[in-house]
Amino acid sequence: MEEKERLSFKKFINKVLTGTAQGTIIALIPNAVLSAVLSYFSHIGFVNTIIQAAVIFQLATPLIIGALIAKQFDLDPMKIMITGGAAFVGSGVIKFDHEATAYIGAGTGDVINIMITASIAVLLLKMIGDNFGSSSIIGLPIVVGVGAGFIGMLTYPFVTQVTLFLGNIINTFTELQPILMAILISCSFAVLIISPITTVGIGLAIGLNGMSAGAAAMGVAATTIVLVINSWKANESGITLAIALGGMKMMMPNLFKYPIILIPSLFTATISGIITALFGISGTSASAGFGFVGLVGPLASLDAGLNIFSVILAWFILPIAAAILGSFLFERILKLYDSKTVFRYQG
Repeated sequence: MEEKERLSFKKFINKVLTGTAQGTIIALIPNAVLSAVLSYFSHIGFVNTIIQAAVIFQLATPLIIGALIAKQFDLDPMKIMITGGAAFVGSGVIKFDHEATAYIGAGTGDVINIMITASIAVLLLKMIGDNFGSSSIIGLPIVVGVGAGFIGMLTYPFVTQVTLFLGNIINTFTELQPILMAILISCSFAVLIISPITTVGIGLAIGLNGMSAGAAAMGVAATTIVLVINSWKANESGITLAIALGGMKMMMPNLFKYPIILIPSLFTATISGIITALFGISGTSASAGFGFVGLVGPLASLDAGLNIFSVILAWFILPIAAAILGSFLFERILKLYDSKTVFRYQG
């Protein structure tokens, strides 16, 4: 009873966010790194198998996130895996295809619904406690694992509408004047990349293409640069490296605790949006949500016709300069925050 009283709503949400942040980086980094490095050698049999292994590992994203959320609540190993299993069921990462009469796995699942399903599983486990006694090994997987997973399957279609709703709003930006469009899309994706919303999912859902896709990828890259520069002073090198390789969502707890971290991100994203329009940076719906991860964004703009010098200038030199300027302006001059506090990893 005392434990339940101490576990306030704020602490509960923070534990869920922390577990999600940890799980995201563990699940997504292997494929992000290996696919970028090994894609040039995919014609070699064993290399292609390694790439496939990384993709399959990524399919376990909901399981990993769910388990790490449960770990935040100090549950025992059996209950941790039950929570992970429930999150996997409710994530939408596996769907039954009636035409193929088979279960098909794709993507990483809906992160928001993973969090909801895992939270339901944790609450059920807390409520049940030890009431199942020696039958726990039979009862808990059925009642909590399948039960919470089933609830997650019911909420999934509604939760995914959040992504589509945001996507539709962003899609309206594509009808605006190029520079304004690029700024708004860049800023939108700069925020989304450290939220539970999947930027890759939105990019694919609304079919961003051309300059709009380039702006989206630049926004993701802008936040990545800001996080790396500030994390360098606030965290151990491993955390900073993980962020640079694609673990921006590690900073979700920081966003909810210190939303002021959006200011330097939006500043850099605004400049990156202008750069997008001036350089004519383009991309595809598949590259829109990646940014620097696997160099997907820069390579897409290179494939679209941007020369290598412009790629280096637009994707690296200018955004880095903007991020450093923003850090100096907001922290040193305006004294809006202390980077060693607000950017210190909360996991």
